Amino acid sequence: MTDGHRHPVVLFASWIEPDLVDRVRGVDPAVEVLWEPELLPPPRYPADHTGAPLTRTDAAEARWRSLLARATILFDFDRTHLDDLPALAPRVEWIQATSAGIGQLVRRHRYAERMPRTVFTTARGVHAGPLAEFAVMAMLMHVRRVPDMVAAQRTRTWERFAGTDLDGRTLVILGLGAIGTRVARVARSLGLRVIGLKRTPEQDPADPLPVDELHGPDALDTVLPRAEFLVLVAPHTDRTEHLIGAAELSLLPPGAVLINIGRGALVDEGALIDALEAGHLGGAYLDVFEEEPLPTASPLWSMPKVLVSPHSASTSDRENERIAELFCDNLARYRSGRPLRNVLDPARMY
Repeated sequence: MTDGHRHPVVLFASWIEPDLVDRVRGVDPAVEVLWEPELLPPPRYPADHTGAPLTRTDAAEARWRSLLARATILFDFDRTHLDDLPALAPRVEWIQATSAGIGQLVRRHRYAERMPRTVFTTARGVHAGPLAEFAVMAMLMHVRRVPDMVAAQRTRTWERFAGTDLDGRTLVILGLGAIGTRVARVARSLGLRVIGLKRTPEQDPADPLPVDELHGPDALDTVLPRAEFLVLVAPHTDRTEHLIGAAELSLLPPGAVLINIGRGALVDEGALIDALEAGHLGGAYLDVFEEEPLPTASPLWSMPKVLVSPHSASTSDRENERIAELFCDNLARYRSGRPLRNVLDPARMY
């Protein structure tokens, strides 16, 4: 048994509510929990794990480094010491992230090589509900012409119109993890025909995916011409970077709608802007972008067929409770030697 298992020391590296810290303390009395919120970047909104900019005094910084040196488990990455985390936290055996998409972060800082004894677990599944609601909201807004209603209300214009509905429409979901599966389930309840693309497109007879068709990624060009709505939920990897470019956008039927709740790098943003300006796309509902914050000069800000969400579709004021529940379960597993949930594969980056 490693020293971390014999004398586990949990350090909270991002802010959560004190009652949730107490819940973690209740998992196992043998676990020492370090929670010093005055040393953490303060949250700007509920479930803000980056926090406002923080400058510690020399004494506070020394105190924080002493906590890092003791920790064997981190709740979240220390965003004040991303570059030198391996040197400052040499005893850490496990980091529980508060995000699902940590592959690029781990690669960028070479944590897998610099922290070879450390296991990284993601928050996979925590954000599935809010993101699925965003995707369905976008589809409903589009077919019911909410942007047109908002524009007419601003000018006090009363002019009746006909929208359409979702029943029988075709939705293609690229990525059928926890989020994509949740999107598919809600979409089918609204009558959409759902086509899913998954890296390993095998169905589990005991727990089948809620899709009408399931394909591997090689079928992308085949299914895009049928996609009245295209929802992107895939992780950012070498294989998925700019997976949707000019050629793929041209395969979509005229008037199709793109919804990106995955990663901005999945889409060639210049090609997306061109397709919108040409009128080929019916709209784009975007929570993620190639560059964040989205530059003020981007045409996407002012396009009438585009909704810009500042990477907030996944965020909920109930998020921390769900992450704490996951962490408590994983902590109990860690203490009993059982496999942890949501272990990151650094090679696959998810």
